[in-house]
Amino acid sequence: MRSGALVLLTASLLGALAVSTIHAQSPRTVKPVLHGRHWVAITGKPLAATAGALVFAKGGNAVDAACAMLAAACTMWDTLGWGGETQALVYDPRAKKVIGINALGVAPTGATPALFKAKGLAYPPEFGPLAAVTPGTPGGLITMLAEYGRLSLKDVLEPAIQMADGYPIEAQLANALDREKKRLSGWPYSKAVFLPHAGEAREAPVAGEVFIQKDLATTLRKLVEAEQQALAAGKSRKEAFQAAHDRFYRGDIAQELVRGTQEQGGLITADDLARWQVKLEEPVRTTYEGIDVYKLTVWTQGPAMLQALNILENADLRAMGYNSPRYIHTLYQAMSMAFADRDFYYGDPAFPPEEPVEGLLSKEYAKQRFAQIRADRNDPDVRPGDPHPFQGGINPFKAFLDAWRTVPGEKTGVPEHDRPIGAVPDDARSREGTTSVVAADAEGWVVSMTPSGAWNPAVIAGRTGIGLSQRMQAFVLDARENPYNVLVPGKQPRVTLTPTLSMKGEKPHLAFAVQGADTQDQNLLQFFLNVVEFGMNVQQATEAPNVNTHQLRSTFGSHESRPGHLTLAASTPEAVRKELESMGYTLEFEPITSGPINAVFLDRAHGTLWGGSSHHGEDYGIAW
Repeated sequence: MRSGALVLLTASLLGALAVSTIHAQSPRTVKPVLHGRHWVAITGKPLAATAGALVFAKGGNAVDAACAMLAAACTMWDTLGWGGETQALVYDPRAKKVIGINALGVAPTGATPALFKAKGLAYPPEFGPLAAVTPGTPGGLITMLAEYGRLSLKDVLEPAIQMADGYPIEAQLANALDREKKRLSGWPYSKAVFLPHAGEAREAPVAGEVFIQKDLATTLRKLVEAEQQALAAGKSRKEAFQAAHDRFYRGDIAQELVRGTQEQGGLITADDLARWQVKLEEPVRTTYEGIDVYKLTVWTQGPAMLQALNILENADLRAMGYNSPRYIHTLYQAMSMAFADRDFYYGDPAFPPEEPVEGLLSKEYAKQRFAQIRADRNDPDVRPGDPHPFQGGINPFKAFLDAWRTVPGEKTGVPEHDRPIGAVPDDARSREGTTSVVAADAEGWVVSMTPSGAWNPAVIAGRTGIGLSQRMQAFVLDARENPYNVLVPGKQPRVTLTPTLSMKGEKPHLAFAVQGADTQDQNLLQFFLNVVEFGMNVQQATEAPNVNTHQLRSTFGSHESRPGHLTLAASTPEAVRKELESMGYTLEFEPITSGPINAVFLDRAHGTLWGGSSHHGEDYGIAW
């Protein structure tokens, strides 16, 4: 037997042993699995999870609790703020249906490729007022409550308002504000909120200090006031929620937000806010081993996970062994193919050209892609496929496709001066940013949510207390890179934010979400396979090591790609490392290989709820 084959066999046996250990010993986890009979609430901060529990205790359902957690997490700036965006999947037990919530903002008036190219930029900026799309989270929260919640806006926002009045800030945010004080000092309203000790040795708050946001508290009270005044005038519950929505997007809050944004050089107009609407959508889905997996469509990266599942369905993953070289290699290749398609074909479906979604999610297309995987080595130039024939069409961008390469600007026909200059790896942000919210209740309501945007350092818009999103950077300015995601005013950028919900036997099975930019659907894919293929419970699956490909084009910054670079857990055995290196991978090792994953499993055999939350980060859950 060749030595390479022996190493591969040994490593595969190690992987198989790991799988058998999971089944035989049910290894202890750092955090306990959560068990609840009535409800589960999990999100990115312990205090925000408590907000969900408080709202459940008031008689709210999982949608009410999820929105309370969202409001609290935004108020705590848990790598997001109130001016960001919210994406969610909601299972409605009344209609027995999964609904998609699209509360992503749009590029404002005046945001064009010409504007940013004239500033010498290859992409829209990462920070500052020119990075902002319109706020989506307030509208998303209000719409979810109006359509699917049970409580009032007053009840749901009460924990967040109390926190805006003052809460003991945690070390993570306090120290992050201190690190970003130079940028924050350049924006007057941000400086006033985030650096309350101007002129002192440390201008940012310290851990445990009561952090007060007077303007934000006023804004949140205005939303409640609009609702309560409408109810007092005899309006219906939905009409009262609409009154709160209108005050934010068309009333005095909107006026101050626009004034404060434009004063600092931003582009958002009153018309941009007034025209923006939340969209209730049909999600997309695929089936894997009899389980229906739902994602939001191609304005997110979510379908990339579905594409990867379709490709991997053609392999015997269980026989390969958990995190064996063959398993890791097959995962990497499938993910690289799915993300290459993401990088070329995904974009806002409301704008032409029409994305080839049917072809991308075709099982036959996945078989074609699987057949292209080399069993022995990494392919450093995995490119987008052509899904159009699988939906009876012709690719309108074949010339762009033929010239496309994994690394932006490399042999693509993009002029040298349009390539990123001084590009640096985007790994520092690859597992940061965003938060996740999952909730479920005994009545059958299930929510998976991935809100984000307006993270620190954020530009606060005037006296609203509302931080602005930085999502504009996800657009491209040149159609040759991605003809579906070119910046246009009024258009949504293609985002990384990707809640997940699965159904088994027409009943909810799992709700799961994660933070981590481009790694989100990589981590969620492996979490799902850990449960379905390798028999882990939700807590084991959230703590299990993942692998990450960097062969995709980063959604952020310089949109860099690093073909063949593979992040593995520091605990990876030497035999596995050597075999992967022989297959052409450049290995990087981290003690933590995913953003915090949060999940709920609905145990139909016992009528109970299981919750899982990663053992790193500050994510936390409560169950009853």
